[in-house]
Amino acid sequence: MKLAISGKGGVGKTTLAALLAQVYADQGRDVLAVDADPSPCLAGALGFPEELRAKLSPISEMDALIEERTGAKPGTVGGFFTLNPRVDDIPERFSVTHRGVRLLEMGAVDLGGSGCICPESAMLKTLFTHLLFRDDEVLVLDMYAGVEHLGRATVDFVDAMIVVVEPTKRSLGTAVQIRKLAHDIGLTRLWLVGNKVRNDDEAAFLRENSPGLPLLGFLPADMAVQEADRLGIAVYDHVPALRHAAEQMAALLDSKR
Repeated sequence: MKLAISGKGGVGKTTLAALLAQVYADQGRDVLAVDADPSPCLAGALGFPEELRAKLSPISEMDALIEERTGAKPGTVGGFFTLNPRVDDIPERFSVTHRGVRLLEMGAVDLGGSGCICPESAMLKTLFTHLLFRDDEVLVLDMYAGVEHLGRATVDFVDAMIVVVEPTKRSLGTAVQIRKLAHDIGLTRLWLVGNKVRNDDEAAFLRENSPGLPLLGFLPADMAVQEADRLGIAVYDHVPALRHAAEQMAALLDSKR
């Protein structure tokens, strides 16, 4: 199962990624969670202890490793460097594991436009492709905000892309963009998840205004999510309602494979 989680910034992609990763891990499955946000916070949502979080570093910021593997210094544009660097050892070398979830931080590269070619982007694109071909039973990609990653066609063969939205028109507008770009690269296995849903009216709003995407489910609004973050506790443990909703979503995804 290869899942990519996308959506407008701040809608709760990381919360859902953490919930699904822990659901599958508690089922005894081999789980690799990948934080592809330029400001990684998946470790916190999963409740990783500080000593493990201190061992994590985004691959995109490992200048020496990037230069070693591509043959060029990060920040350079043009010139000669390896477009398909070795990455097979990276998930094991630079990830940490807690409660059955292996976590890797990829970070992101400021490409300055979709046509930019640089050692960092070559490294991350190759790593993305490698991750999607690995034998991990479950891969959860917590994508960074927006839709630019789809323009690079790095997630065109995931089992499903989950688009997280809030019950707002702006959030749904981003979902429309994601759907269009996903379809442009042939990715049609998309689901919609409504987050921070406070009542039946907001749930109905999302059902009625979904941009042609099937609804995977809803995560109820709960201030305990922010409390879990303050306390450094996994949202999976601290907010039972969200855990139960994620369990139902995971079961539905499995049934649709």
